[in-house]
Amino acid sequence: MVIKLIGRDFTVCKVEDYAQVDLGAEYCFIGRTGEENSLVCLTEQVPGNVLEREDGWRGFYIDGVLDFSLVGILAKLSSLLAEHGISIFAISTFNTDYILVRQDKEQEAVRVLSAAGYQVMGK
Repeated sequence: MVIKLIGRDFTVCKVEDYAQVDLGAEYCFIGRTGEENSLVCLTEQVPGNVLEREDGWRGFYIDGVLDFSLVGILAKLSSLLAEHGISIFAISTFNTDYILVRQDKEQEAVRVLSAAGYQVMGK
């Protein structure tokens, strides 16, 4: 399985609404509940109406389109990283899974995944 590093800085945040969010941005993940409007975007694209933010995330994703019948891919990756003290922020899209790790843990995550047999490509 190939994992690709994105090589960009991400921010996880809560926003008042999505009026100032660039929904056409290359990376824009939104989630809305009755209690919050969440946004994950490139740090350089955090909107002005942010209420809370967590900077310092780096991302990677599983290359290719994952079939919905596949079981346990995200669980395996998250467990492997957790065993090495690396916390994650996971995002699933229609095609694949994205995993964000703290910036200071990115290289350690690459080492752990590579040692486990994953091909890690990118920056």
